[in-house]
Amino acid sequence: MTLPSRVADLAPYDLLLSVAETGSIGQAAHRHGVSQPAVSARLRALEASLGVGLLERSPRGTRLTTSGALVADWARHAIDAAHALDAGLAALQVQKESRLRVAASLTVAEYLLPRWLAAFRAHHPTTSVQLTSHNSTDTAADIRTGAADVGFVEGPEIPAGLDSQIVAHDRLTLVVGAGHRWARRRDVDPAQLTSVPLVSREEGSGTRTYLEQQLRGSGHGPLTAPVLELSSTTAIKNAVISGIGPAVLSSLAVTGELAAGTLIAIPVRQLDLRRALRAIWPAHQRLDGPARDLVRTAAAHRPTTSP
Repeated sequence: MTLPSRVADLAPYDLLLSVAETGSIGQAAHRHGVSQPAVSARLRALEASLGVGLLERSPRGTRLTTSGALVADWARHAIDAAHALDAGLAALQVQKESRLRVAASLTVAEYLLPRWLAAFRAHHPTTSVQLTSHNSTDTAADIRTGAADVGFVEGPEIPAGLDSQIVAHDRLTLVVGAGHRWARRRDVDPAQLTSVPLVSREEGSGTRTYLEQQLRGSGHGPLTAPVLELSSTTAIKNAVISGIGPAVLSSLAVTGELAAGTLIAIPVRQLDLRRALRAIWPAHQRLDGPARDLVRTAAAHRPTTSP
C-alpha cells in the first residue's frame, strides 16, 4: 500500500497546524526554524494541491478558513501519529544503545578488555555489555551472523566480509618451564621451534594462526603436531610450568610468570612475532553508538607492554 500523493508529505500540514495555533505565519516560521517566505510558499503549494483556500490573510494576522479548519483537524491525527511513531523509533534506539554485545578472542578478553570496559563505562554508565570469549575464527563468525555488535581478534588478516581497525599491538613470546632443556638457552631458531611439539591453543586461535603464518612466511616448515591442545591460556601456562612442553603465548599473558621466574622467555631468531590486534565489524556498515565508542576507547588505551 502506498500513501496518497496529497498526504505523502506531512510537513505542510504541520505548518498549517502551527499557523492555527499561533495565528501568525511569522510565529509558525519561528517555531519550525525556517523563514516566513518559506512557510508561505509551502502553504500556497498545499492550497494549490488541494484546490481549496486554507488561510485568510489580513493586516491583523492569519486565520484558517472553514476548509482550512477542517483540514487542520483531520491532519492533527496524522501529525500525532507521526510523533508517536518517532517516539517509538527513538525508544528502540535507546534500547539498542543500552546494550552492547562484544565478542573477543581469549587474549583480548582476558588481558585488555577489562581495562577498556572500565574506561568505556565511565562514559556509558547505563550501557549493559555482554561479552563472549572464544578464538578469533569464532569471534569473526559472531560478527558475520549478527550475534555480536563488535569484535576483537588477534589473527594476522582481516576476516572476509568484515571491516577492521588496528587498536593495539602485542608480541608473541616462546616460553618454557624453569626445568626445560631450553631454559638456559639464549635463543632458538625457527627450525628448532618447528621440531618440538608445543602446548598449543586449538586450530582457529589467533595466536596459533599467526605463528604458523610467520613460520611459513620465513620459509620454514609447519609446526609439529602439538603435544597438548588447550582452550585456556591459564591452562597452557600451567602445562608449560609443569614441564609438558614449550608454548608460544602473547607477551600480555606471561608478564607475571616471567617476573616470578616460573616461565622463561626464549627469543626466536629471524622471526617477527609482533602482531596487530584488531576491532572488527560487518563490512560496509557504519560503526556507531557504543560499539564505535568502545573501539575508540580501545585505541586510546593501548597496552603499556606493547613493543
